[in-house]
Parts: sequence; structure tokens; C-alpha cells
Amino acid sequence: MSPEQDAGRVLDGVVPWPPALAERWRALGYWRGETFGGMLRDRAIDHPDRLALVAGEDRWTYGELDARADRLAVGFRSIGVAPGDRVVVQLGNVAAFVEIVFGLFRIGALPVFALPPHRRTEIVSFCEQAEAVAYVIGARDGAFDPRTLAAEVQRDVPGLAHVVVAGDASTPPHALRPFVSLESVRAPAGATPAAEDAPQPSDVAFLQLSGGSTGVPKLIPRTHDEYLYTLRRSAEVCGLDGEGVYMATLPAAHNFPLSSPGIMGAFHAGSRVVLAPSPDPDTALGLIAAEGVTITGIVPPLALVWLDAVEAGTSTHDLSSLRVLQVGGAKFSAEAARRVRPVLGCTLQQVFGMAEGLVCYTGLDDDEETIVTTQGRPMAEHDEILAVDDDDEPVADGDVGSLLTRGPYTIQGYYRADEHNARAFTPDGWYRTGDLVRIRRDGRVVVEGRDKDQINRGGEKIAAEEVENHLLAHPAVHDAAVVAMPDPYLGERTCAFVVLREGASARAPELRRFVRERGLAEFKVPDRVELVDAFPRTNVGKVSKKDLRADIARRLEPADT
Repeated sequence: MSPEQDAGRVLDGVVPWPPALAERWRALGYWRGETFGGMLRDRAIDHPDRLALVAGEDRWTYGELDARADRLAVGFRSIGVAPGDRVVVQLGNVAAFVEIVFGLFRIGALPVFALPPHRRTEIVSFCEQAEAVAYVIGARDGAFDPRTLAAEVQRDVPGLAHVVVAGDASTPPHALRPFVSLESVRAPAGATPAAEDAPQPSDVAFLQLSGGSTGVPKLIPRTHDEYLYTLRRSAEVCGLDGEGVYMATLPAAHNFPLSSPGIMGAFHAGSRVVLAPSPDPDTALGLIAAEGVTITGIVPPLALVWLDAVEAGTSTHDLSSLRVLQVGGAKFSAEAARRVRPVLGCTLQQVFGMAEGLVCYTGLDDDEETIVTTQGRPMAEHDEILAVDDDDEPVADGDVGSLLTRGPYTIQGYYRADEHNARAFTPDGWYRTGDLVRIRRDGRVVVEGRDKDQINRGGEKIAAEEVENHLLAHPAVHDAAVVAMPDPYLGERTCAFVVLREGASARAPELRRFVRERGLAEFKVPDRVELVDAFPRTNVGKVSKKDLRADIARRLEPADT
């Protein structure tokens, strides 16, 4: 398909693929002119009665999922959601998540994938950045009621026209406008969206969230064509076909469980998807046994919990169906990696990637030493990777450097972020990932850490600057510096060093509570607060976070962290 044949909608604020580069990826077969809605329709035509999705009591075939997506597409269109509109979707691992996003794909509306832990600060930012017309939420989760949050967001973002609830849509008294239930949006059986609403393969399909090194996460535009390549290739690398069963253990909106091969990769392969409501060993391992799960992906802290549960005998579920356990999101220690095969009886596959593009896998047929000591190699033949020094000069083979990448599915820029894009991308199109790596002679990558001001807390990325800004809003705080501190379970936790104003007083619990009450996701609340008189400085007068990280590491040494 030529660029002229694929004259899709141009979304303001998106850095487009250069025409020559787009044509190259089409000519090489990476981009095949697919859309998400078309992909699901093809699977429904080929396998209408094959089980596609299992989530609690919901068990839908491909034919049923396709029809449900159509009904929601028509329903969203009827309430005013138009092609190109953005819709913030904040749902857990429930069946509604899948039918909603496919319904939006069908009419060319863009889901903005928020995560269940996000709260007012993040959701308001996403709605404002994306100029969202709708916000989709789920049911009450324990003490947390998403409807209360949605009412607050509604008041902060006047342009948010609709709040759609997958559950009880009772509207809180302080809401600006009534909420609507998902069921009331759903069109009658047999409804089909208008052909003219269907997106083109080059259109942006959705907006994902960056890990964020400054402020709140940036929005990442992913097109149908390039993202569908990642699904197709990931399924190949991971050995997933129509006979496989993929379980989404992590929150479905994360890039890892969405596409590596994830939920969408499983649908592309015609496989069955199982949504785990909780990652705890009893629930998740029980689902593996009950549904014959063949592959799932988790983060290192969760892998340790599963390994311990099986070794201790507290989990005795039959895991014989599980062929591949993927571990990604953060560095997995070699010591823990070596336990996977003998304890769980399956192959470990290390996954290293990012929502901006590049994905690396260890091969299912790699030798054990390669599997446990590397994070694999890029999945595409035309993925380019480079390890560079502070001057962007390549480092010697095997030396640690900052990872740059570009290729057929790595974005050209963040959404509406010109200033940030100027720093995140080189003039010749390399994306600065922020990861410190060694690239072996065989092309395999070994991740050594991060070179951005960012904490990787068990796979959740936390921008130090964002948390610092919230601390600085406290009347007693003069200055704040947030750094990573080592943790044997999560890899890293957050420590906030705080200098108080002269004559002011505050204690650590008060400061943590203050940050929490400002509407920040719980995983961003500092795990530890250290009150100090002053910060160490570099030769040019900047706060030396290197020294602060060393300081907290020393303080932790006598204790069992």
C-alpha cells in the first residue's frame, strides 16, 4: 500500500513517520495495511466459535467478541465519540476492557491507556494532554470508588463530556454531569459501525504512557500498522499460535501484557486470552491449571513470589501446561532466573522493551546461560541499537553505554511534546531510551540500569521530578530530592531526601501522607523520607544525587532491607 493509498487521518501533535521511511517499512513487509478492527474481524470470520477471552464468568468466542465490539462502536458513536477523539480508559483485567478498546478501534477513536493505580493528578493530566472527550472507569475496588475520582476529574477538566462506567453508574452528588453505564451505551444486537468511520492503517490507534523521567508520563502515539507488526512478530518469537493460551497477569493496559505478545498478540495469533484478576500465586497459578495457560508474563518481584510459593509448597497447582514464563519490566537477577526451570518446569524468556518501541527477547531455544544472563536481542531484523557515551559516541564493544534505538516500530516522537522530543530523539532519528546497557558481540543486550532521573520500582517507572514537585508544595519543605534506594524484592524503592524551611517542622509520615492526599498514585508515594540539613553538591553546584544514592545505600547496609 502506497502513502497515497493510505491517506489516513492526521492527528495534530503527532510526529509523523517520514514518507520515505514509511514506504521502506511497507516494502520490507513490516507494515501490511492492517487495523485492529480488521484483525479482530478476520479472526471472527476464520474462527467464530473458538474461545477468545476468559475473564471471571465471561467466556466469549471470537464471533461474540467481534459482535460486542461492533455494538460498542455504534454506541460510542451515538453519544458523540467521533473518529480521532481520545478516550481515557482506566480498567483492570476485566472483559469490558477488551470489548471497549476494540469498539473504539472500530470507529477510529483513540483509547488512552491509564493504569488502575493512577489517581487524580495523573488522570487529569492525561485528559488535559489528550483533550479527552470521555473517561471510562470500572466498578468499586475495595475502599476505592472510581466514581468519586471521576467526579473530581470531571470538575477539573470541563471539556470531558462523558464518564462511562462499566458497572454501577450512580453519579456522586459533586459530579458536574450524570455518568452513563456501559450497558446503556451498547447498541442493539446486529448494529454495525459505518464504513466511513473505519481508520486507516497509518492512523494512530491509541496513546500509551511513557515511564516518564520528568513530570507526569508523556503520551506515546502508536499506529495500527507498526503496532500490529509487533504483535505478529512477538507471537512468532514466543511460539504462540492458535493452540496457545496467554494469561494477562499484569494490568492489561501495560505495554508488556498488551503486546509482548500479550493480549493483542494472542488475538492476532488466534489464541485464547485469560485475564487474571489478581497476580497472587493462589489466583494466578490456579488459573494456569484451570485454563491450561501456556504462556504468561510477569515482573521480577512477582516471579520471586511465585517461585517461593511453589518451592514452599503453599501453592500446589498443576503447572504442567505452562511452557513459557516471561519476565520483564525490570532487571531479573541471574540467581533468581536460574530457579525458573527447576521450580516451575517451564522455559524462562527474558523480555526487555518499552512502550516507545524496541522489544528484545531471549530465544526459546537459547542455551540456559544466555537466558539467565541476558535480556535477549531485538526482535526485528531492521531494529538498530547503539550504546553511546555522554557525547553520543559509540562505546567499545561490551562496555556500558546509554542505549539508542530506531527501527520499524519505534516512535518518531511523543504526543504534543516538542520540547521533550528535542531531548529524547537525536537529529538523525535515534530514540534515547534512558537505559544503560552492554551490547555483546552476538547482538544480545545486558541491561545494567537507568541513566535518567527515574526509579524503576518493580517495573513501575517513577519520575523523581514529579514526586519532588509534590513535596515542594508542602509549606514546611525548602527542597526535596528523590532517588532510588536498593531493594532485594522490587529492585529499587524511592527515598525522598528533604530539607525543611528554617524554623519549620514536619515528620516523615506527614510528608508521605501529604503526597498521597495530593492525588498521586500509591506506588509513587516515597517509601522512605530522610530529613537532612543540606544536600551534597557537585562541582557546579547541582544536587549530587549520586552521593544521595550512596548515602541511603550506606544507611540500609546494617538493616535487612
